[in-house]
Amino acid sequence: MAWIYLFLALALGLSNSAFAQEAQPTQPQQSTQSVTNSSTRLIERGSYVNKDGVVVHRPAHTESGAAPAGASAQCRDGSYSFSLHHRGTCSHHGGVAKWLN
Repeated sequence: MAWIYLFLALALGLSNSAFAQEAQPTQPQQSTQSVTNSSTRLIERGSYVNKDGVVVHRPAHTESGAAPAGASAQCRDGSYSFSLHHRGTCSHHGGVAKWLN
């Protein structure tokens, strides 16, 4: 499961300081893939620190509606969640419409 954290950190362009015990939410950079592929470019920005202290991108819509890399679920409002845990996923977005993997 640790590889998931590493993948998300690399995909979101986070530095090692984001994994500190007292990590504060930061604005993660978009991955190169989402910047160069307009079909999966995220519209909303922002992040939060999950219960494990990992910085995770907030649920976001894409320009085309296609699932972005690293998304774990699609919310009922059409946004994509990058949550690492099922509990609370899409809680402010109408709940989970479908799990992606």
